Order: sequence, then structure tokens, then C-alpha cells
Amino acid sequence: MTQLNPYLSFDGNAEEAMNFYGSVFGSDLATVMRWGDNPQCESFSDADKNKVMHTALPVGDSMIMASDFVGMPGQEYTAGNNF
Repeated sequence: MTQLNPYLSFDGNAEEAMNFYGSVFGSDLATVMRWGDNPQCESFSDADKNKVMHTALPVGDSMIMASDFVGMPGQEYTAGNNF
């Protein structure tokens, strides 16, 4: 049996999207970690600190994992770089 564990990146709505996927698949988020929980991110803005650094949703034998994109120098969120 093959497991598929996709990792998705969202532009600030990862928790909302993953909760929706959970309602579709009948599952609850296994974890939600925020960027502000990471001491190395203390210089992030309050808005970025509240974004999701990592979340996981069990779906059968697989996991859908996700985070919110936080812009770093030279990077920006664009459709196509979100998985």
C-alpha cells in the first residue's frame, strides 16, 4: 500500500482550509503549531506569528500537512509554489 502525504502551503488561511478538509474527510487536526511558537521567529510581525507553521490532518493511513507562507527576503507566495 502506498501512502500519500502532501504538504500544502497557504497564504494565511491554512487553518481554515485544513478544518474544511477535516469536515470533508471526517477527521480533526492532529496538531497546529504557529510561527510565534518558534523562538527563532521572535522578529516576525504579530500577524505572521499567528500564522500556521505546521499542521497535520490524518486521512486514513495518510496525512495532509500544511503551513502558512511567511515571506522571507527574496521569496513571495505565488500560485504554483504552494505544494
